[in-house]
This record gives sequence, C-alpha cells and structure tokens, in this order.
Amino acid sequence: MAARQERPSDRFRGSWGKRLGLALALITAVALGGTAVPGVAQAKPDVVGGTRAAQGEFPFMVRLSMGCGGALYTSQIVLTAAHCLDRTGAITNITATLGAVDLQSSSRITRTSSYVYRAPNFNESTYVNDWALVKLSSPVTGLATMPIATTTAYNSGTFTVAGWGAAVEGGGQQRYLLKATVPFISDSSCSSSYPGEIVNSAMICAGYSQGGTDTCKGDSGGPMFRATTSGGPLIQVGIVSWGYGCARPNAPGVYTEVSTYASAIAAAAASL
Repeated sequence: MAARQERPSDRFRGSWGKRLGLALALITAVALGGTAVPGVAQAKPDVVGGTRAAQGEFPFMVRLSMGCGGALYTSQIVLTAAHCLDRTGAITNITATLGAVDLQSSSRITRTSSYVYRAPNFNESTYVNDWALVKLSSPVTGLATMPIATTTAYNSGTFTVAGWGAAVEGGGQQRYLLKATVPFISDSSCSSSYPGEIVNSAMICAGYSQGGTDTCKGDSGGPMFRATTSGGPLIQVGIVSWGYGCARPNAPGVYTEVSTYASAIAAAAASL
C-alpha cells in the first residue's frame, strides 16, 4: 500500500506504507521528490487528470514544506494526515504556504509551525486514524477556513480534490494548484479493489473504475470536499491518505473519513 507521500513506510499516495506491501518493487523504481525536513515524514501525491484552480477558488488550501497538503481548520490550525508526520510535539521546522495557487507567487503567505498533534492511535501499517493537526506560529487573517463534516450526511456523491502533488504517477510536485472531481465509491467496492488491505468504515473511497483522475504523490493530507447544497458552502469529508499508484484502473483513492474523527479533531484543536 502506498500513501501519497514519500515515506517508505507509508502507502503509495500519501506516504508509502500499504501500497509498499504489495508493490515495493514499483515504489523503489519511482523517483522521489521533495526536501527532507527533520522529524517530518516526506510526502508525495498530486492531482492526476486535474485542471488548474483559480486564484482564490479554494482559499483554505495549504501546502506543507515536507511535501504534503492540508486545509485551514481554524485561522491557526491546519488539518492534514498523520502519515505526513512522525510524532506529536513542538515541531517548528515546517513551513506552510497559503493564499496563492502559485507556490512562487509574491502574494503567498507563509507561516512556520509551532506544534504538531498526530493522532495518537494512528496505525502505520493499516492507515487507520490517519489525521493530524499542525499549529501555525501565528493566525492567518483574510483566508477562509473550511468546516469538517460531523455526520455522514455528505459522505456520498461527487467530491472535489485539490493539491500541488504529481500530475502523473512518478512525476514531480507542481507549482500550481490543481483540482479534480471524483465520485464516491462504496466501502465494499473499494475493499474488492484492495484485497488483503483494510478498508473500514473510518475510510472513504472515491475515484473512477477506469482510472485517469486521482490524487497522487504530494497530495497526502490534502482535503476532499463537496458543497453542502447545490452552490452552497464547502465542507471537508476526507483527507488524502493512500491508494495503489495514481489514477490506475480499479484502484480508487482512499481517504480518512473526517466525520468519524470530527469530535477527536475538535478536542485536539481546542487543546493546542
């Protein structure tokens, strides 16, 4: 299994854990990108089959310097994936880039991290409980945050994913934010695509049976979201977690189901 990051113990999309189990040979053949950050796992996925997002379209999007994505949960806290990080603690060497679809834009906002909270029961072999919080050194003003789902009411339909990850499997990170839409896939169908892996009720899957559109290397930790009503406000339903490769047929993206952990996320954020 692989995460969508570059940590050898993660899965193909985040880091490389689960997918690593089934495709170690493939993973080692894939070029890795990103810059190592002490104490932080290195991430790898991006949006395959996506189009460029417009400036200001998703103001809550965050790029983390270890090669992961995230979303502004509050003005000072970023929600991301546990597999992007090694531990809980006063980690101050992560840089968050916000407020610009172009990572090189002169108008981009940056903040360093002051503390990281990694889900204490995260399982590195199954990717259960794959969520984490990064507290920024100071609040970010002028950018919208994104609420998270607290019930399963929005865990179906068509979702949007976005990130600066690779646009093709094995590719490099992107300068510009890409976006794509992917349809919900039931747990039973998702499980049949990943024999021997754990796809449980705390995970949510999305993608196309024919492949072609997916999150990828460098998108780990980024949000999967949808409108609450037609044309209504956006709500986060998932966190990019893992999958086999990127945009392969019958290999949908597997995401942390945010509603399962909503109470724990809120409690952890309140304690930071």
